[in-house]
Amino acid sequence: MRLIDADGENRGVVPLEEAVEAAISTNLDLVEVAPNANPPVVKVMDYGKFKYEQEKAAQAARKQQKHVEVKEIQLRPKTADHHLDFKVRRARGWLKDGKKVKVRMRFRGREITYPEIGREKLRDIAEELSDVSEVEQRPSMDRYSMLMVLTPSEE
Repeated sequence: MRLIDADGENRGVVPLEEAVEAAISTNLDLVEVAPNANPPVVKVMDYGKFKYEQEKAAQAARKQQKHVEVKEIQLRPKTADHHLDFKVRRARGWLKDGKKVKVRMRFRGREITYPEIGREKLRDIAEELSDVSEVEQRPSMDRYSMLMVLTPSEE
């Protein structure tokens, strides 16, 4: 095994017993840091501190991730133009803030027999918001609703 001591110095290839003795003499742990290397690399260190630092690094990486929020507007085929304009204005604001927007057209009763009406309204919404968004998912049926996903455009 290749041994790295507590000071970070490479002590070379040593037998396992010698590596264990080095760890015991310094009151630290012997940790295998590269098991796939040839020969495997072990390091004398405080394992609790090592795990703590790894968790801190993972936490910092999670904090740096960009979290995209998804908002949703729900419509019906019979939604009045005024209400449609209001919902589109809300969606425009969310898209400008960098949020994705789901547009759901819900069908009730016999409305489901005319999906082309819903598809046409969703296409109109996509055209109206085309200056601030791109269609990520085209309108598709999902049981009694039609769903379209808009994502902010890259500018």
